[in-house]
Amino acid sequence: MKKVLAGAIGNCIHIAGTVRFLRLAEEMGYETIFLGPAVPVEDFVGAIEKYKPDIVGVSYRLTPTVAEELLKKFKELLEKRGLKEKRVFLFGGTPPVCQVADKIGLFTKTFTGLEPQEEVIAFLRGERLKEKEEDFGNTLLDRIRKKHPYPLLRHHLGLPSLEETIEAARQVASAKVCDVISIAPDQNAQEHFFRPEEMDPTLSGAGGVPIRSSEDLRTLYEVTRCGNFPLLRIYSGTRDLIKWGEMARDTIKNAWAAIPIFWYSLLDGRSKRPLLEAIKENQEAIRWHAQRGIPVEINDPHQWGLRDAHDALEVADAFLCAYNAKKLGVTHYVAQYMLNTPPHIFGSMDLAKTLAKIELVESLQDDKFTTFRQVRTGLLSLSPDPYIAKGQLASSITLALALRPHIIHIVGYCEGDHAAGAEEIIESCKIARGIIGNYLFGLPDMAKDPIVDERKRQLVQEAKLIIEMIKLLGGGSEEALTNPEILAQAVKVGILDAPHLKGNPEAAGIVETRVISGAVYAVHPRTKEPLTERDRLLLLMEGERLPKAIAKQAKELLGAFPLPITKSQLKKEER
Repeated sequence: MKKVLAGAIGNCIHIAGTVRFLRLAEEMGYETIFLGPAVPVEDFVGAIEKYKPDIVGVSYRLTPTVAEELLKKFKELLEKRGLKEKRVFLFGGTPPVCQVADKIGLFTKTFTGLEPQEEVIAFLRGERLKEKEEDFGNTLLDRIRKKHPYPLLRHHLGLPSLEETIEAARQVASAKVCDVISIAPDQNAQEHFFRPEEMDPTLSGAGGVPIRSSEDLRTLYEVTRCGNFPLLRIYSGTRDLIKWGEMARDTIKNAWAAIPIFWYSLLDGRSKRPLLEAIKENQEAIRWHAQRGIPVEINDPHQWGLRDAHDALEVADAFLCAYNAKKLGVTHYVAQYMLNTPPHIFGSMDLAKTLAKIELVESLQDDKFTTFRQVRTGLLSLSPDPYIAKGQLASSITLALALRPHIIHIVGYCEGDHAAGAEEIIESCKIARGIIGNYLFGLPDMAKDPIVDERKRQLVQEAKLIIEMIKLLGGGSEEALTNPEILAQAVKVGILDAPHLKGNPEAAGIVETRVISGAVYAVHPRTKEPLTERDRLLLLMEGERLPKAIAKQAKELLGAFPLPITKSQLKKEER
């Protein structure tokens, strides 16, 4: 095993960067030796002589003129003792001090702290400086592997004009801060791209960039072949999904597809497809991508959450989506976990809900089905005030790191006011990079909080009850979980339901929810008291919304799930 020895030399006591560097080296498989702060030159050289490291890291962050004298003395002593050859010397400091270090003629590379994290990782792996697309990874799997242990950073981009979007994409790629650019087309494109005669010209650019031809996408791909060569992906259409998939694959090498099960239908009004038709077409699109080895994300759970669905339903839907992906042939599944939804959920309850989703989703993993964790800040949680929003973004990403994500989907801090342009995307990504640098290797394990664990275990059990009820609709068979007719029926009768669906012809729209002690519960329609999932489903039976043919089995099933809501979960937190 190779050795890395590092410390701050002379009178410098600033060691945070050195510690992070050594932790990263450990992740790369090195044995590390930390000398600490303010190490005298003689002691530093003595340690090199004693431990015989392969790589020596020297840090100094004070006055450049003092650094010059220290580093000259350091080099002379190394040469005198024959310790300079056959090992690599690195230097870390402020940009002015690094300029001095570069002139000494000792250091293979100097680090100012402005370098992308990938550059440090590449150096420790013995890879050359990244200059070509293949150096960064030109598929999702390759990019995750090359950037490990750091998560990929993703940001969406879709400005009201094509020209603005093209220029912004070029700037973001050149900045080398974002690994994945998600192109956000306007609703005209998502719904009517292949039927342009149906477009409403007055809505051009509403909600995203007005993509009108495959050449528009090719241009976006070409202008981003610079900087760190970010992967590109695009939202799926809200109909004609397979045509969208073909175009995205052929123009931007779509990094992965994001396709719902229930949405982009009459449920949300983003297309005029009836729910059953939408489920069938969505499943076919997922299968199409799976057959071509394209990773798939099914972004349903937060769609329910954005409509005030209760936590247990979100967790059940996360499992349902992953189960469908696996059965439809997906081998690499991107599970997106949106935090801060609704905006006033407590961090502990947010973490519990997401951990419950992860437990159920990842229970499906095997040698043919791998899942990747993608976290994101809640779409509706950011203040229009940019200073407050930056704090909200930072706190959301900090919480998300407890989930050990593979991908962080950054929502630009300005999104509470307007769509992010290049400068705001770059700034938001840099905020994320600063948080990752501080906390990736040293954040306390918030997932072990007993309150978090208690809520997580309850949600796992309640979600399993929802899944079992859906299976009952299909005669108790596992096949019910992928059957479009059964899935549509589960929404129609209210097993899957959300308050915002009230009056929707495709849904029950009868559930009521409230945020209680920072978590989202279904509540009794009269008393407004929180309901266990068992009691919510019993109310459906009392209302005779469930088919009579399954009533007996349903009562037996529900009777086995008392699941009381514990006092600790409902205890009001002191402010």
